[in-house]
Amino acid sequence: MIVVSGTIPLKAETRDEAVRLALDMARATQAEAGCLFYQFYADLADPNLLRIFEEWESDEALSRHLKTDHMAAFIKAIPRLVAGPIEAKKYTVSAAEPLSA
Repeated sequence: MIVVSGTIPLKAETRDEAVRLALDMARATQAEAGCLFYQFYADLADPNLLRIFEEWESDEALSRHLKTDHMAAFIKAIPRLVAGPIEAKKYTVSAAEPLSA
């Protein structure tokens, strides 16, 4: 499994537009083959910081996602909405299980 986690710092004045863009992106991506989970979140300490968390069946599924029309549209639209660099890391996960207390 592949996990992607990242942050997108937003300009306060563009936050609403960025949230709409993120919701559209999430809906389109969640319908992709190989997408296990894809969601944006607002940071609780900084509402102008979006966090993204993704789970993919494979590198191939993630690669296909990066070539979709909705990803191209997102990449084209997002630069004017951000307040700084977008950061993301990809993790290759060999096992996952429920966390027990």
